[in-house]
Amino acid sequence: MDNRSAPVISLGEWIITFIVLAIPLVNIIMLFVWGFSSGTNPSKQNFCRAALILYAICFVLFFLFGGMAFLGAMRGMPQGT
Repeated sequence: MDNRSAPVISLGEWIITFIVLAIPLVNIIMLFVWGFSSGTNPSKQNFCRAALILYAICFVLFFLFGGMAFLGAMRGMPQGT
């Protein structure tokens, strides 16, 4: 789809988009569908791709810092009985 001829996404369509993205598991699936489908409006496509990138960054940081906290907690536990 050509960016210059893409229609403006209406307020109602954005509201429906955010409602769908509030549903667990469905949100990730729809981000991939809307982010990589050729028939999606370029604005929504870019929004979904940006959201996926931010989710990936948060996922990595969560497990990086969560893993460090877990290892720190394990190190402070008594060894054996």
